[in-house]
Amino acid sequence: MLSRITARIAGLLVLLLSTAALAQPYPARAVKIVVPFGAGGPADVYARFVGQRLQEALAQPFVVENRPGGGSIVGSDAVAKSAPDGYTLLMMSNTHTVNETLIPKKPFELMRDFAPISGVNYSDLLMVVHPSVAAGNLSEFIALAKSKPKSLNYASSGPGTPYHMAGELFKAMAGVDIEHVPYKGSDGARVGILGGQVQMMFDAITTMAPQVKAGKVKAMGTTGRTRSAVLPEVPTVSEAGVPGYEAVIWLGLMAPAGTPRPVLERLNVEVNRILALPEVKETWSKQGAVPMGMSLEQFDKFLRDDIVKWARVVKLSGAKVD
Repeated sequence: MLSRITARIAGLLVLLLSTAALAQPYPARAVKIVVPFGAGGPADVYARFVGQRLQEALAQPFVVENRPGGGSIVGSDAVAKSAPDGYTLLMMSNTHTVNETLIPKKPFELMRDFAPISGVNYSDLLMVVHPSVAAGNLSEFIALAKSKPKSLNYASSGPGTPYHMAGELFKAMAGVDIEHVPYKGSDGARVGILGGQVQMMFDAITTMAPQVKAGKVKAMGTTGRTRSAVLPEVPTVSEAGVPGYEAVIWLGLMAPAGTPRPVLERLNVEVNRILALPEVKETWSKQGAVPMGMSLEQFDKFLRDDIVKWARVVKLSGAKVD
């Protein structure tokens, strides 16, 4: 009888402790944001920006960990295999929606193995060339590239990244044959263009505009529908010689599939609150970034639509992973 009572008490204690653990507010410890790209790029910069403000709001550390490699696959796979408890998040981009078509044989599927949290922001890209390139504007660059097929090259931060796809879309729409030089991260690609190892690059305007203003590269065009307020004197690629051209980079947050809905909702609310702050909008506007907060359902639809969109672009451009 005593052993039965002891066992029941022990079971009751386990139940009470489990209930208390489940009732513990999220987050109860440090949260890790994995950035599957190199340091210094937009994903890294804005993961730290948002992470710091989440830390202030939720009173727990939000630690950014860079895990580049494989065009975002290495770090993303690590998150997909993490416990679905809200303590490992992924800062992702349109690299991930592109890779659903470009790299179908991945160890994960985006909409199967991850749960959407929210969009973060989007920004135009900036097409730049090294000062040694004999072209003062986009039309001259296109003419130069057509006169010397395969003699010019462009840098990207890896297969499937927005910089890669912007380059492939440009090649297809401008009718030029330029060689793709993939780097392991955007920081390496920037070193390549600044050092003259490559002639051209598409990069986020948030990170490349200062190099244009410093005279270290020449701007050929921005990739939005309208001119950027960051560099209003620079024409869009569409108006400068490739009508209809448009490409942007966007960022978002996801968690491993199976993460509890209340955790996703808490993160969604906090991220959207941060994105709506006037000082955040003002700071990002000066950098060329636009907040893109969404509900869980809106971001889910956005991701699925973007996968379809980039599938068409991959087919149009003929882009392949070597």
